[in-house]
Amino acid sequence: MKVILFDDSNRNALFPLTLTRPVADIRIGILKIHEKWSKYLKAEVSFKTEPYLQEKFPFSTSEENIFINGSVLPGDQILEAIDRLQEGELLYSGEMLLAAKINGSEAENFDCSLSGTLNKIVYSGELLQIKYPENIFSNNSQQIQADFDLLTKGRSSANLSSTNVIIGDNIFVEEGVEVECSNLNTKNGPIYLGRNSQIWEGCNIRGSFALCEDSQVKMGAKIYSGTTVGPMSRVGGEINNAVIFGYSAKGHDGYLGNAVVGEWCNFGADANNSNMKNNYAEVKIWDYTTERFRRTGLQFCGLIMGDHSKCGINTMFNTGTVVGVSANIFGAGFPRVFIPDFSWGGAQGFEHYALNKAIETAKLACERKGKEFNSTDVDIFTHLYKLTEKSRRF
Repeated sequence: MKVILFDDSNRNALFPLTLTRPVADIRIGILKIHEKWSKYLKAEVSFKTEPYLQEKFPFSTSEENIFINGSVLPGDQILEAIDRLQEGELLYSGEMLLAAKINGSEAENFDCSLSGTLNKIVYSGELLQIKYPENIFSNNSQQIQADFDLLTKGRSSANLSSTNVIIGDNIFVEEGVEVECSNLNTKNGPIYLGRNSQIWEGCNIRGSFALCEDSQVKMGAKIYSGTTVGPMSRVGGEINNAVIFGYSAKGHDGYLGNAVVGEWCNFGADANNSNMKNNYAEVKIWDYTTERFRRTGLQFCGLIMGDHSKCGINTMFNTGTVVGVSANIFGAGFPRVFIPDFSWGGAQGFEHYALNKAIETAKLACERKGKEFNSTDVDIFTHLYKLTEKSRRF
């Protein structure tokens, strides 16, 4: 059986995070959404997404296939409902397609937006879906716990050095982890330390917390519940309820809270974001689909940053700031609360970030971590540069 994770129109509400990936490639908890489904269903996954992303995230089928909405997170009830599906049946919640079982050659041309003559099954159970960027950090603690249970069931943790203070016993340590002279409190949530990750001396960490493989927490960091640091990242300073997808750096003092940061991002020294308005009002953030600000229903909402974006030293992000893909922010003062994709500047104004310069920077960033920004990535950048051009009205 093959699991095909498909994007529907909800993908657009998750921009800028899904400009460079299918929805199922979002990291929430410890794992990406597609990794969760693969592990729960013990099956290979592929993606049905936008044409410009399809080469990087391939689509393929087999004789037996389950199509699953990439914005839906696994849970006991939805897993049971999917397991009961018969060939040719569609699982719906209201008007939203959740899953379909399509076998053989019909799977190649299955249109996830059309029901055709297939049988519709109504799903009325519990459903956890990522509809908006803020849903990622809001549900991260719960997903860390779910992924922790999934990854550690029946396994034994490696040991940590006796120089550390461990409060509680809800911790799992993969092989190659190094932690010295730090305080790790697991009484309010689990702590998961991925393979070859490091926590340097003098850190204070409160679970739930996930540090993915080959990442580091620098000396003296303060990290609070609901935080995930993706693979090959480096963090320091103060972080609260933030999800960093991976390959990114927030290595210096400064605050990051109630935030989602994509891959290949970098924060200069003492960069900070506000996560609550001075008047305690509900936070609004920019919505790409409506091109206006949307109410989040949240009092705490900090920063949403797309892939390959950077900010210079002492950058100050206001509450609910959305930064697009490959933006470069610097200078004194608060920049605008929506920074378009491929922008260059700060509070004093922005200009277009030339595509060739953006590609050059992305290549150098990837090389530093032993990765390649290849021709497929260049094609995605080129497509996005044209797609987002109208938002750069400087």
